[in-house]
Amino acid sequence: MTEELRFPTGRFEATGELFDGERQRLIDVIAAAPAELRRAISGLTDAQLDTPYRPEGWTVRQVVHHLPDSHLNGYTRFRLALTEEEPVIRTYEEARWAELPDARTAPAEMSLALLEALHLRWVALLESLGPPDFARTFRHPEWGLVSLDFGLALYAWHGRHHTAHVTRLRDRMGW
Repeated sequence: MTEELRFPTGRFEATGELFDGERQRLIDVIAAAPAELRRAISGLTDAQLDTPYRPEGWTVRQVVHHLPDSHLNGYTRFRLALTEEEPVIRTYEEARWAELPDARTAPAEMSLALLEALHLRWVALLESLGPPDFARTFRHPEWGLVSLDFGLALYAWHGRHHTAHVTRLRDRMGW
């Protein structure tokens, strides 16, 4: 049960090179992510937003604030890989970011608006790229050399993964 609560859409599985149709499908997933998250939290009260999606997990509010934090980092990684040769990117302490006061208490709407604007810009970039661009790479301190194809698949999964945390909690709680 814990695995299902932590990974409601399954764990991320790395992919190799993607093909144009697969890339477009993943770009479409990224484009839809903000609206999917907005639907997932629609009508929730502050008390519901402050409910953890699983024991010892983040609250719904923290999940909402985490997505633009993570995706801003992802967007930046893409831009670095497109403009530098195998840039070494920084990681960040996402669990500690989720404990900062804004992530624990700020209105969810702030992060929804940020995620919507970010994804509009990110999708515009993604749709302008060709196959050689998606083969470009950045160096992650823990994962090694990462292609933008991998990053595209990862961030498409990531948005669905966290939105599913919210929708599955709603189902379990009958909200």
